[in-house]
Amino acid sequence: MAPPGEPPAAPGYALRPVRRWREGRFAGGQDCIVEEVPVALLYNGEPYAVMMATPRDLEDFARGFSLSEAVIAHAGELAAIQVQPRLEGIELQLSIPPARAQALAARQRGIAGRSGCGICGARLLEDVVRQPARVGAAPAIAAPVLHAALARLGEGQALNAATGAAHAAAWVHVDGHIALLREDVGRHNALDKLIGAMATRGENPGAGFVLLTSRASFEMVQKAATAGIAYVAAISAPTALAIQVADAAGVTLVGFARGDSHIVYAQAPHGRVAPVEGAS
Repeated sequence: MAPPGEPPAAPGYALRPVRRWREGRFAGGQDCIVEEVPVALLYNGEPYAVMMATPRDLEDFARGFSLSEAVIAHAGELAAIQVQPRLEGIELQLSIPPARAQALAARQRGIAGRSGCGICGARLLEDVVRQPARVGAAPAIAAPVLHAALARLGEGQALNAATGAAHAAAWVHVDGHIALLREDVGRHNALDKLIGAMATRGENPGAGFVLLTSRASFEMVQKAATAGIAYVAAISAPTALAIQVADAAGVTLVGFARGDSHIVYAQAPHGRVAPVEGAS
């Protein structure tokens, strides 16, 4: 079920025949299987990346990927998005200013990305561990707000409910309202789709936090920080490099956010994830 005000997304799954073993015998039936297809991103006609992704919310994906990978500085620089189905997959034809295209060519980066990998094909170390600029002040989020949002997270995960194989990234306002949620077979793709949707909606990245149904790898923190998001909470663990990137970028990073508990791994000077002692 989509958050209020959100249009229903394309299914993102296919029906396939299966044989289920239950109560000591097989029974025929159908199952919902998450889709995973090659999605090529071309900027001004030049191939840049091929990612394995779920074919839904692709305009959000194009916009969010372009922002989180610093291909463009703001959403207005993405002049056009054309989604073109091909026999082998889907092409996203994207138009950006000539100066951005020249800078992109100079980076000489070609990604052939699996759904679970955000750096496949990177040619230079600086392309991988790209340090984003410091973000603005992280919002103060009380622990009850964080955990109430976590408890409601599954309500918007229609694709995962159908398939059991999709990650989600959600944008939550400081009052705990889940304003946007995007899903994909790949956790990086889900976050890119969310970032793109936030840009389309004009959401202020400093006025809320991101919830991730995955571990917090450094790429996830890097993408969030590049988009100006100062607070990231994940249901699983972060990596050591993710904590390093968060510290350097001023991102509050929370992991193992489950039930009524969480662990703070990096904390921005103006951010907190629980009331301080003695506070009301």
